Amino acid sequence: MNVAALMTSPPVSVTPDHSLPDAARLMRQRGIRRLPVLDGPRLVGIVTDRDLREAMPGRVTTLSMWEATTQLAGVCVGEVMRRSVVTTTPDANARDAAYTLLRHRIGGMPVVDDSGAVVGMLTVTDLLHDYARTPEPLTKEPSRTDAPAGLEAPL
Repeated sequence: MNVAALMTSPPVSVTPDHSLPDAARLMRQRGIRRLPVLDGPRLVGIVTDRDLREAMPGRVTTLSMWEATTQLAGVCVGEVMRRSVVTTTPDANARDAAYTLLRHRIGGMPVVDDSGAVVGMLTVTDLLHDYARTPEPLTKEPSRTDAPAGLEAPL
């Protein structure tokens, strides 16, 4: 199976000039933990929920909540994003992509086509959904011989 069959498409993304509160709100609304950062069609980074948490003021601060929120609104995604991004392609083998996620200890990666455009996101959750998918039930009608010994099948 290839990555294209499992990835989430189209990807939800942000630009480097998005504010951190806007990126955090988008992640919460969509139930996601990472956003590819695009400058036009070009992938320039990735921002994760961890990056956003680390950018937040610590619990011990002299700033009021209002001051902290105001300062945070002035911080852009481009200031906290990771510029080195592990990617995969739509035609990559899903098992190889899973190995890449494990090796780099990351939960997801952008899927980039031959022209460099981000066409999707592949996450550990996408891979687990495929792994946990139950096989289609057999449509065979039970026969009298399918019943366990001592029990009769309904007529």
